[in-house]
Amino acid sequence: MIEVRKKDRETSESLIRRFSRRVQQSGVLMRARRSRFREDLKNRREKRIEALYKVQIRKEIGKLKKLGKFDDEALRNVKRKLNQ
Repeated sequence: MIEVRKKDRETSESLIRRFSRRVQQSGVLMRARRSRFREDLKNRREKRIEALYKVQIRKEIGKLKKLGKFDDEALRNVKRKLNQ
């Protein structure tokens, strides 16, 4: 924890400035920012399932494109069909 005490005849502005500098130097903000948006790593099984899902979607999209029937609605239908 960072603690800054007011010196004799020190203005509030300089105290805040000194505190800000100490916080920056300590690295507290960097650690907080890093952990704020941190995502948990996927395990091997989850990565494999996701990769297989993407392969299936690409395969279905390829078929639809060859038939000339690919659009946004078709994509939604493919995803809906694979999630069932």
